[in-house]
Amino acid sequence: MSSQPPFIQVGALAESFAPNSHSLAPRADLEGRTLALGFDDGTHETLIFDADGRVRSRSGAHACRVTSLRDGIFLIDYVGGGDGGCPSTTSVVADLRLGLCTVVTGRLPDEDQTRVAAFTRVERGLPLTGVDVRIRHGRIEVKGANRDAPLHRPTVELVGMRNLYTYSKTERYEHIYLNADFYAWHCLSGAKSGLADVDRCHTVGIADKLYLFVWCEKIIPTLGVLLIDLEQMKTDGKVFGYESGHFDSLSNFPVGAFAQVLNVTTHPE
Repeated sequence: MSSQPPFIQVGALAESFAPNSHSLAPRADLEGRTLALGFDDGTHETLIFDADGRVRSRSGAHACRVTSLRDGIFLIDYVGGGDGGCPSTTSVVADLRLGLCTVVTGRLPDEDQTRVAAFTRVERGLPLTGVDVRIRHGRIEVKGANRDAPLHRPTVELVGMRNLYTYSKTERYEHIYLNADFYAWHCLSGAKSGLADVDRCHTVGIADKLYLFVWCEKIIPTLGVLLIDLEQMKTDGKVFGYESGHFDSLSNFPVGAFAQVLNVTTHPE
């Protein structure tokens, strides 16, 4: 009988992903710029990018990472931006061509919330994961932007796909997109080799064959944010969680992969 592969903390996962990572190099395109964001829920946010690789928002100044898979579309990521209390991160997809944005604010559960058993969560009517996500869509004040361009919105275009993602020479995963709310991940090789699970997810259409994919793991509290480009067959994003089981430090590390669509399942009506 085979032994059960162990689940590992996010800090250990970061160490495994780091060597020869296929994540994108940070960009400095936004340094010195100010982005004014207005959301469909009536809220507003201003992001000011300093020359030292930091971004300033209403929640303070944060070290940030800016990458771009497509010209004019940026992924901005930093730790912070939540309402206080539990650790949080913010990821912004900013399309400066069309003046559109989507902001993902994720919050980790504290130690007490993390240790609530799955059966107890079911009894209380709680989600199985303690990771909380808020997703807002809106516009950026950009000169010449088309104000009639439709906002980013949830999509089911990934549903039915079984995709292979190669993050480095050692780290390979497959995703199976089951429906609008859940996907299955399976580690083919790497630190979590042999492990698999089904977790909560959100998918947002950004452009043609470009998707923002967000997932929340329930065993080890983990938030993942990826831009998936199925035109260039490349991804880039991050994984966020506690560095260890002591809940006293955080890990927010970049990830990026080469993508391959293995097959697509279409269910009969």
